Amino acid sequence: MDKTPQDIWIIIIAMGVGTYLIRLSFIGLIGDRTLPPWLLRMLRYTPVAVLPGVVAPMLVPSDGASDPMQLAAALVTLVVGLTTRNVLYAIIAGFGLFFGAGALIG
Repeated sequence: MDKTPQDIWIIIIAMGVGTYLIRLSFIGLIGDRTLPPWLLRMLRYTPVAVLPGVVAPMLVPSDGASDPMQLAAALVTLVVGLTTRNVLYAIIAGFGLFFGAGALIG
């Protein structure tokens, strides 16, 4: 099904308005209130839950053919992150392996 440029712009604008309204609803409803401690404790784990959801589709694509370099970089990132407990070191190690070894191997 082919989409015209007008259809694409309507979708983009609708998604932008929807995103704005979702964010505004939270800011408008609870922006000036103090959140309960149990909710703040749960919200602390949001980035930890979102990051694997962003990375996993890149590691295991829908066609089933995964890139060994990406899997190795993800594994190194995980190991460095668990051993050092430092996100920056983990990211640098993963990027270093992915781009460094990728440049060497070609």
